[in-house]
Amino acid sequence: MVSRDNLVISRLYCLDITVAVTFNPRLGRASSIRTDIVPYRNTVSVKQGQFEDKLAMVDMAKLGAGLSLGAATSMPNSTRQLHRTMLLRMPSSFQNVSATGRRFLCVRAESKDASGTVEKTDVSPNEPATIPARISKEPRRFFVRSDQWLNILGGSIGLPLRLGTGAFVNGYKVGFVSANQFPSEKYSFFEIAGWKLVETGKPGARPEKPIELYEFEGCPFCRKVREIVSVLDLDVLYYPTPKNGTTFRPKAIKMGGKKQFPYMVDPNTGVSMYESDDIIKYLVENYGDGNVPLALSLGPITTITAGLAMLGRAGKGGKYTPSQLPAEPLRLWAYEPSPFCKIVRETLVELELPHYYYSTARGSTKRDELLLRSGHFQVPYLEDPNTGVQMFESADIVEYLLQTYALPAPQAS
Repeated sequence: MVSRDNLVISRLYCLDITVAVTFNPRLGRASSIRTDIVPYRNTVSVKQGQFEDKLAMVDMAKLGAGLSLGAATSMPNSTRQLHRTMLLRMPSSFQNVSATGRRFLCVRAESKDASGTVEKTDVSPNEPATIPARISKEPRRFFVRSDQWLNILGGSIGLPLRLGTGAFVNGYKVGFVSANQFPSEKYSFFEIAGWKLVETGKPGARPEKPIELYEFEGCPFCRKVREIVSVLDLDVLYYPTPKNGTTFRPKAIKMGGKKQFPYMVDPNTGVSMYESDDIIKYLVENYGDGNVPLALSLGPITTITAGLAMLGRAGKGGKYTPSQLPAEPLRLWAYEPSPFCKIVRETLVELELPHYYYSTARGSTKRDELLLRSGHFQVPYLEDPNTGVQMFESADIVEYLLQTYALPAPQAS
């Protein structure tokens, strides 16, 4: 039995780590520690943990706002592993849990033997080769990596050309509230002289199930629909349909009978349709105030400017890159006009990775939700339920997606 021991996890490399401490009855102490690590950013210290079992494990798969640290006790099988995406309630025996911003991993288990001597086992991080060197450990607002300037500039062209459509939710308003009265769980872009900026919107009815959209980057008609998704603050399930895609493009053609995109399916009403303007009208009538924004109601001008907005990215996000399909859709918090979100979306589309898209335009309440979920608001933010990875920083997300899902190029014979 392991009792009155301290398990200290410090200088944590990531949000997603499982630590398994195995007790050896013959030796009378912890005999091994196993870690599963995905590179990320926070530190967690677990102090005064009272372990009463043969195997004690800590799971931090979804650490956020200090709310979801879990620990497994009552594990009679000493070889059993805790799946790292599993969340358990925190036992009352765990106290003083805190998170900081250190960047490296060090795990220490302490166990007293019969003589009272404390024995320690130290575990170093995974070998450097297993951790991408350029994965950032901390989110950095408006940071552009040196090799990403052209990508970000190219993705920014659409913002003025489309008059910022999709950057603000419907009914967007701003105001100021005294910092003393501002709720700590709400997001604010900035504070001045003791006053914090408050951004709000007027969302319409919320669909019970996510609307499904078959579309791809590099298509002006698809961009129009993505813009209204951000304006209406909708959560949707995107099924990417890049050229030569092997899964969702053939599926959409079979479902709708046309080789045409975007194609929308609303599981809440049973409605499915083509034509971007018809989809926009349907969405504002069912999930908005019935009024199509001016920038989306100018006919050919809307389509032409949507096409010009893509010139800076030279057709990125339109052609399939061979990949392995994930078991579950990924989750992305983003909004259409953001150039940082744009390069992540392009990669998701090229790899044909289905993903839930949580719109976070200015005024969206999902900015508050993301703040609570991760302890920080910044987009793009990706969660991969297939691996447990949670991460900010667009360039790092792109690298992760390519490393995880892109198939190696075939060898020349």
